[in-house]
Amino acid sequence: MARAASSWHGLRRRVQLVCFLIFVALPFLNVIRADIPRQRFYFAGYELWISEFAIIFFALMFLMFLVVLASVFLGRIFCGYLCPQMIFSEAATWLETWLKRKRVAQARLVFLTATAIASSGLAFIFISYFAEPSLSLFGTSTAAGICGAVVTLLTFLDFAFVRQKFCTAACPYGYLQGLLADDRTLLVQYRDPDHACIECKKCVRVCPMEIDIRRSPFQIECVHCGECIDACDSIMTRLDKPNLIGYTFGGFRDAKRVVVLAVLLCYAGGLFAALAMRREMLVRIDPVRETLYRVGDDGRIYNRFRYQIDNRSRKAGEMVFSIHQLPGAALAMAPNPVRVEPGKSRRGEFEISRPAGKGGELVTHFTILTATVPGQESSEFPMTFLAPGDKP
Repeated sequence: MARAASSWHGLRRRVQLVCFLIFVALPFLNVIRADIPRQRFYFAGYELWISEFAIIFFALMFLMFLVVLASVFLGRIFCGYLCPQMIFSEAATWLETWLKRKRVAQARLVFLTATAIASSGLAFIFISYFAEPSLSLFGTSTAAGICGAVVTLLTFLDFAFVRQKFCTAACPYGYLQGLLADDRTLLVQYRDPDHACIECKKCVRVCPMEIDIRRSPFQIECVHCGECIDACDSIMTRLDKPNLIGYTFGGFRDAKRVVVLAVLLCYAGGLFAALAMRREMLVRIDPVRETLYRVGDDGRIYNRFRYQIDNRSRKAGEMVFSIHQLPGAALAMAPNPVRVEPGKSRRGEFEISRPAGKGGELVTHFTILTATVPGQESSEFPMTFLAPGDKP
């Protein structure tokens, strides 16, 4: 009984469909998105402010080394199975071929029209990774609208004329992979120790990159799509002979892969720790020293302070202020607690007063305490209270 032929083509199409749906959904679910106008970075459900540099740094470094790790282990699998450029380029090629095969009237015009419409939609999704997704992105009076128009034009030119040529002429990932790949990386490799090749060249004809895999598994044009594997298998199955092309993988145990994996785990640990220590309500308190102190009509000594509260959560919160280790002190602050809406900042000033000293104290150290409502996350801010230092 003849063996069944392989079908990497079918698997790849299913994976590409899933990747397309993920590409469309990510900016709307805020899984990963950089909102440039609002200076926010969304990652794994967290809304990070631009001031949270440590978390953003660890997130970006983690993603970068995740790409490096995938390149070292899996080679160009991303290019052949996951890359939006490859997915849309192959879709454009398929549509153009289908229109010609069906002998559709004005096939070229129909193809260009469909490509223009698709380019507009893809540009909207792409810009949504860098701005709040809304219909305002179609407006030409905003920076996002102008960028969207430019991206639409570039996308149209790419899918109408360039397509896979971009992979070999402009894509930096292909060149990066050339530096990272070795004989242990997952490769599409031709092996024919028994010289069983019948020179049908079907593997060459089906290759979307128009290369001959028999020359070398390290060709920069090869995207590991596996089309040549299916092509060869379909011929060799009829001859009841083993396939001459297949995926090969060299394993995990070598210094390069261990180092890359160790670095990735370090950044993953740093990212996890930074997210675990993150506070949704962040407060900063500073003394106002333009005037060191003032003496009120009631004879008390007043010091002024300013605060800034950043609510980095998705729900409203309140911050309660109190004083510790300053006998006789009073907090002149309204309102207290301070309410801050989600994703907003609030700034203000308040005064702390105490009776005039009689022991010559110029500087008194004390603590301002803050607590969030709800959550009761507390913080302590060591401060100094300045007074004229009256003698007894």
